[in-house]
Amino acid sequence: MCQLFGLISRLLAHIGGGRAWATAAVGVALLGQPLAAAATEYRPLPPPVPTGLSADWLIHDVARNRLILFLPDYHAPAHAYYQYVTVRRGEPFPLAFVAAPGLSIFLDNELIFIAKDAGPYALDLSRLLPVSLSNGTHLLAVWQPGGIPALSSFTTAAPAAPTAIASSVPFAQPRPPAQQGQNTYLGMLLLIGLLYGGLRSTFQSGLARVFQFDELFATSPDQQSFLVKPAFSVVNLALVLLFSLSFALLLTAIHTDLQNLPLLRRFLHVPETAVAARVTLYTAIVATYILGKYLFLELMGYIFDLQEMVNLHYREFLRTTLLASLLVPLVLLGYLSLNTRYPQTVALAVDGATGLALAGTSLRVARTLHQKASLLNLHLFAYLCATEVLPLLVLLRLLVFAQ
Repeated sequence: MCQLFGLISRLLAHIGGGRAWATAAVGVALLGQPLAAAATEYRPLPPPVPTGLSADWLIHDVARNRLILFLPDYHAPAHAYYQYVTVRRGEPFPLAFVAAPGLSIFLDNELIFIAKDAGPYALDLSRLLPVSLSNGTHLLAVWQPGGIPALSSFTTAAPAAPTAIASSVPFAQPRPPAQQGQNTYLGMLLLIGLLYGGLRSTFQSGLARVFQFDELFATSPDQQSFLVKPAFSVVNLALVLLFSLSFALLLTAIHTDLQNLPLLRRFLHVPETAVAARVTLYTAIVATYILGKYLFLELMGYIFDLQEMVNLHYREFLRTTLLASLLVPLVLLGYLSLNTRYPQTVALAVDGATGLALAGTSLRVARTLHQKASLLNLHLFAYLCATEVLPLLVLLRLLVFAQ
């Protein structure tokens, strides 16, 4: 190598007529030698080995037939999500999550778990690793038929109960609710009771006009004082907010995840563990629905040429809703007291009470409108279907039959 550099320097000195050019050329050659050697020694770093559950999920790109990183603000929600995990037998891999019925978990396309019922679960992937799979990196897939998995609820937490492993597809044991969440629900329930008590001591006459049970079965709507009073009074607005708060607390407690709706999940994202944030979100949704229904009724009344029915309709809807609000704290208290011991029975009772309250409100509105004008009127019947029957079916699908 030194002889080659000497030959080059003599050649340059002969051509250029100067020794300075030769010295510069030799220096550049010598300086470039370690740089070239370093460049040849560069190797790309290997990808990091997945050691646990990550917050980044993958989705299947059908067009290119490959997995790509899921970006919540860019990609539309999917039914299946993937990520690579390292699972070894004998090394615990705890996994806790909230599942809807039918949620399935796969390892390398082999089914290892199916959720029978809605609720929180905890399992150990190392104990569910199929015999046909070896220790190492595997593709974890979470699939929710007919819905979207609650990815924000997937955490690597230690199982609260041992996982049951069967010869066929195993089912994990339900994870009992945390004591902290139970205390939060009871604290908010106590706050609702205090707010009702404060409202009763402040507006006694207004509450007495709202909660007149003897007027529920009156033969004529003209004899009922609530139906001729303004709907948007201070007492009514305060009762609407209290009902929205109590109903939102019930929705959060029974894990009715409204964020499974693709449109809502597109704009809002609240973790399953953030109880206060979820209650606030559901309170805003319920209050917006109740107060915004007046504008909807005005629009439908204009379409069906029944503007004279709008005020009577909305006041009856509001009165029946506020009367039903008295039962919501009792239902919530029963749910929190008996859910741990009788989960299936209590869930069925809560769904039944919710469906009965929704259907009862629609029936009360239909009865009141029928006393004003016969439902045999085609315009009135179509108006009632558009304003009560169709919204009732949507609410029953979201709140009662969502799990």
